Amino acid sequence: MDHKNGIWARQILDSRNEEGMWGTFHTLSRPVSNRAITTEQAIRRLRILGFTKEDEPIQAVLERMCLCVSGRKKIDDYSEKTHDWPLFEKLMLSAWIRLFDPENEIALHVAGQWAFIAERAFGSGQYNRDDDMEAFRLQFGRKPKSGFETGFGMFYHAVLLQGMLSPETESLILDYYINRPEGIYYIYDKCLRELPEIFASKKASNYLAAVEVLSGYRQAQEKLGFVVEWLDSNKDENGKWDLGAGVKDGVYFPLSDSWRRQEYRIADCTEWINNIRRRLVLE
Repeated sequence: MDHKNGIWARQILDSRNEEGMWGTFHTLSRPVSNRAITTEQAIRRLRILGFTKEDEPIQAVLERMCLCVSGRKKIDDYSEKTHDWPLFEKLMLSAWIRLFDPENEIALHVAGQWAFIAERAFGSGQYNRDDDMEAFRLQFGRKPKSGFETGFGMFYHAVLLQGMLSPETESLILDYYINRPEGIYYIYDKCLRELPEIFASKKASNYLAAVEVLSGYRQAQEKLGFVVEWLDSNKDENGKWDLGAGVKDGVYFPLSDSWRRQEYRIADCTEWINNIRRRLVLE
């Protein structure tokens, strides 16, 4: 269904500033009432509602992100002192650029830097922190000094590296994400190998959000077949899915203008899950 002309998209688009942005760029946390939405929250939600790089609101943000990654203009004045913020910004923004425009040359350059590190970090046949740290030093000329700089645990790494790795390393990094006890930071904080016990739950919705991230890898179909089996076992008698009213989070749901009727919620859940499932089914 087309959700780009619905009330949720209009709400977001009506809150843009004169530069076509929203608040500061960074934070992937869920929007909070009475607090200004960030640009990252806005484009995340717009993407879920069906916006692409062909749509003017996304084009404006993509242009600004590219200017920032290439060093020609700041994205905003926000920074965090616990990180090498310019490096983190390039990682974060390049991941978002590739989500909308996978072949963007500016983002591909950054992706290539992190792919260099990943190939060496997993070069022994499994993740090795010492190899990761040495590859980081070779790439950036210093030792890593904050959490995001090693471990490949964040949403941004998982997105940025898609299509950038050798088949051997891609297989290893998918296994790493699937079995990582902490899940994918910012998206889901549990091991993806362990299926949620309750399907109609916010936990299941967050779990599927992490699976959706990994579905962009070429080997996701063979690695995540157990998720397809789980989804199929939770269809209702009409072949549809219902994650329950509790998943209405302002990020992934709702898609329809209203959930006053259960059938709209089921339609939204089924649409989202079908999109994920299609990317995981071996053809």
